Parts: sequence; C-alpha cells; structure tokens
Amino acid sequence: MEGITLLIAVVALIVSILAYQRTGGTQEMKRLIETSASSPDLKKQIDALVAMTDSLREKTADALDRLEKAIRKTDKSE
Repeated sequence: MEGITLLIAVVALIVSILAYQRTGGTQEMKRLIETSASSPDLKKQIDALVAMTDSLREKTADALDRLEKAIRKTDKSE
C-alpha cells in the first residue's frame, strides 16, 4: 500500500512540474522583467533566483534518484 501512495505522490510531483513549466516558470518571469524598465539590481536578483531554482531542481532529482534506488533494493530483498 505504501508503494502505491509513493507512486501517486511522485506522479503528482511530475504533473505539477510540467504544469509549472507550461505556464512559463522562471523563463516567463525573467522575460517580463527584461522587457520592462527595471533596475540592474533587480535583474541580478532574478538571475540569482533562477540559479537557486535550478540548483534546487537538481538536488531534488538526486534525492528522488537515491530514494528510488533504496526502494528498489528493499523490494528485491522482500
């Protein structure tokens, strides 16, 4: 039963990421700020935010990969 719950949670996470990317994500926000007359400091902050988001995305993918390997190892031993 826990496996089904985990599977549903992972599918929901994937769907939410796809929806975020479809609505534009950080790319749309960055384009909007670049087209408007804003300060260079604000653009630097947006670039830093984009870098942090990308880093967090990579860390999340790595954590999910480790979790998958741990679960698969547990499933094989049962």
